[in-house]
Amino acid sequence: MVRIRELHYRIAGAATGLFPGAHRSRSGAAGFEFRGHAALQDAPDARRLDLHASLRDPFGNWIVRLHSERKSIPVMVVADLSASMGFEGAQRKLDVLADFTESLAWSAWRTGDSFGFVGCDERVHPDFTQPQTRTRGAGIALAGRLRALQPEGRSAAALREAHRHLPRQRGLVFLVSDFHLDLDELEAVLDSLAPHDIVPVVLWQRAEFGLSAPRGLAQVREPESGAVRWLWWRPALAERWQAAHEARREALLAKLRARRLAPLFIEGAFDADAVTRHFLA
Repeated sequence: MVRIRELHYRIAGAATGLFPGAHRSRSGAAGFEFRGHAALQDAPDARRLDLHASLRDPFGNWIVRLHSERKSIPVMVVADLSASMGFEGAQRKLDVLADFTESLAWSAWRTGDSFGFVGCDERVHPDFTQPQTRTRGAGIALAGRLRALQPEGRSAAALREAHRHLPRQRGLVFLVSDFHLDLDELEAVLDSLAPHDIVPVVLWQRAEFGLSAPRGLAQVREPESGAVRWLWWRPALAERWQAAHEARREALLAKLRARRLAPLFIEGAFDADAVTRHFLA
């Protein structure tokens, strides 16, 4: 049996919700992280009396210590399943997505968080929609279906509808795509996911942005529409191709940084440690 690699993540602010977990919060009174003081009548738990604070209180009130409890959060993947995600270089993008999903679902279960998944191309796919669950093996079956998928969607327009399938509680959303979509459309997707902490995960393969041969007649295919063109591949065109790729990357980074979002680039095989380092940076 292949061992699933565990990754570690966190959210920027305090967690909310009712279920105990591993994330810091500002609620509760019976945790282990000191939050402040309150009068005994406001927080009636005599076990947490603070005698020193009570003696200093000018009104003679009994004072208790408040300790925040750690909470769980919903962890979600909103994934682009359009035709371009079927591109295969050194790795197939959908296989990288499957590895990422499997690892994240396992890590969420280990952390005590719920896990959900929404897969979209021109529509939201019911077969690739997993409501929030705390089931141990939720990601394994989902990853298997992703590896078997042959994507045919001509766009990822339904990413704008994915928020309808997410919980209302603020959680951590991994938006996984190759981001070969119009940047104005990306704005609409990010607006719809704004109530959550968003981590854009960019899946690229180096073979997408160049050909190995320095010159010659080459066939190129637009992955979403399936349109095919023949190009006379030469050094000057290769330079223009690379410049367009770099310009696209900078435009994508500018759009995300304007919203204070730090994208995670996976330009090859999935690496759980690289995901963990992204959150520790």
